Amino acid sequence: MRTNATLPTAGIIAILLILALGAGCTGTAPGGNETPTATTTPAGGGNVLRIATTTSLENTGLLAELERVYENETGMDLQFIAQGTGQSIDSGRRGDVDLVLVHAPDLEQQFVDDGFGIDPRCIAYNYFIIVGPESDPAGIANMTPVEAFKTIYLAGTNNTPGVIFVSRGDNSGTHNQEKVLWEQAGYDYDTEILDTGGWYVEAGKGMGDTLILANEQQAYTLSDEGTYLSFADRLTLVPVIAEGAELLNRYSAIAVNPEEHPGVNAEGAAEFINWLTTNETKEMIGNFGAEEFGKPLFTPLYAPECAEPPFNCTCTGEVTG
Repeated sequence: MRTNATLPTAGIIAILLILALGAGCTGTAPGGNETPTATTTPAGGGNVLRIATTTSLENTGLLAELERVYENETGMDLQFIAQGTGQSIDSGRRGDVDLVLVHAPDLEQQFVDDGFGIDPRCIAYNYFIIVGPESDPAGIANMTPVEAFKTIYLAGTNNTPGVIFVSRGDNSGTHNQEKVLWEQAGYDYDTEILDTGGWYVEAGKGMGDTLILANEQQAYTLSDEGTYLSFADRLTLVPVIAEGAELLNRYSAIAVNPEEHPGVNAEGAAEFINWLTTNETKEMIGNFGAEEFGKPLFTPLYAPECAEPPFNCTCTGEVTG
């Protein structure tokens, strides 16, 4: 009798163990995390497109307009992460986003050369401007941008009253352009600009916040023109230097390479870049801000002009993803 009772019980236990093992191979343990697969990444997918971009584009309001129009047309959920260009490109290198929308040509080229970015398309441009107190304590009005930076440095390091320069200090596109200007002025940024006294202040913030800080300190700063115009009603700072080839500010969209990060939404990135480069979207970008600020905040790029100096980029051609 004992033998006959034990056999069915053992069989039932064996079956239950087999079922439990099978469930463990296909499911997730209670309270546990799903095992990552090739398509499980922090970046977008399907109906979500994650875009790392610059605070200057956010501050101008252009991102909100692009998001509104594109989502209404396609149903795609655009998720912008606004930060400095250097941080945005780092997000692309990690595969945290599907594409970057940035404005630092040297950093962009390195991103592509290293194999993390593909299909770059320049979209539009405006100019950086050097803004400062209307009194212009360093006396830089009517100088070239490089001459202005030399003069600010000499006045600042000689403790000229009222001469302060506020830097983004965040490895953004604007900060990188500032470093280029210091280099063109003949100074090593790391040894001759940083930590050289109270005249040079690092904000470590986005463009809008940097402008507010510079305004509080009545200091000079480098800003993209679009953000300055969108903040002008909150500032007493004025454009002091607004001309010069060194102040060109070009914006580009670059998809993250799916060969490096298989989980990115490569198809969505390609479709968005193609939409950005249509004549209709470029017209919208070219008109943005004109009614509110009396002039457009951006100038769209068209072929063949974009392929020629000073732009030297590709602004047309379908991206396939």
